This record gives sequence, structure tokens and C-alpha cells, in this order.
Amino acid sequence: MLFAFLCTDKPGHLNVRMENRPAHVEWLNGLNAAGTLKIAGPFLDGDGKPCGSLVIVKAETIEDAKTLSADDPYAKAGLFEKVEIRPYNWTFNNPEA
Repeated sequence: MLFAFLCTDKPGHLNVRMENRPAHVEWLNGLNAAGTLKIAGPFLDGDGKPCGSLVIVKAETIEDAKTLSADDPYAKAGLFEKVEIRPYNWTFNNPEA
């Protein structure tokens, strides 16, 4: 099953995002190599600067998805104000369909 992580950065924490970006990208690369990562990228504010993240992963259960989300270096660094994890059905343009 797929799960979407809808992550909202804390206001004024762009520096935390940038300082932890290399570790975050390494974490995403690991998920990708394992076949777990489906989609990932930042949300942008009105100035085109990152202000959150969308990550879609494959996991057996929502508990597994929560564990994956908690392992994100951004989460560990306290970047996010809020993280919502929701089951996701990739209907259109899914290369695996």
C-alpha cells in the first residue's frame, strides 16, 4: 500500500532544512534503492522557497509508514510543524499500473 507524508515546515526554519538536506537526500536515496520510495519533493512558498515536503512510500501498514516518516532526518532535526500520513491510491500515470 502507498502512503503520503504531507509535511509542513515550522516557520522560519529554512536554515534547519538546508543544514539537514544532505542527510535527508541520503535517506531518500536509501528508500529509493530499496524500492520503497515512489515520489518525493518539497512544497514551495510564494517566493519559491521550500516550506514542506511530499513523500510517497510503499509500506505494509500505516505503522510501518509512521516508522519510515520518523526516520527522516528532517523529522529528527525538528523541521516539521506537522506531518500527516495518509493512505494513497496512485490512479493516474502510475508506471506500475
